[in-house]
Amino acid sequence: MADQPRGARRSFTIDLPPENEAGVPADFASLWHTPSSFVIDFVAMKSPPAPSTDPETGEQVVTMPVKVVSRVRIPPEQVFELASALTKQLDAWEKETGRRAQQQG
Repeated sequence: MADQPRGARRSFTIDLPPENEAGVPADFASLWHTPSSFVIDFVAMKSPPAPSTDPETGEQVVTMPVKVVSRVRIPPEQVFELASALTKQLDAWEKETGRRAQQQG
């Protein structure tokens, strides 16, 4: 794409292999970064949360056995486009369903 004029519109033809069409169920995502990429780990619960005790502090904790079901790495330049696309899709979803997404605090 280096030979494209600056500011030129891009059009992608996206090929989704049939084995990926159903997607992968995930209960939540974890986001972190390195100097060269942002990483999104999509995580699924392996079993129900279980109460336990921290052996060092004696504090009660809830252990949540999870598994990363998919890891996606994107360049920092794409994070802004991803955030914008997520906002647009969330707005559309709220209008279509009449529901408001719950804010995590």
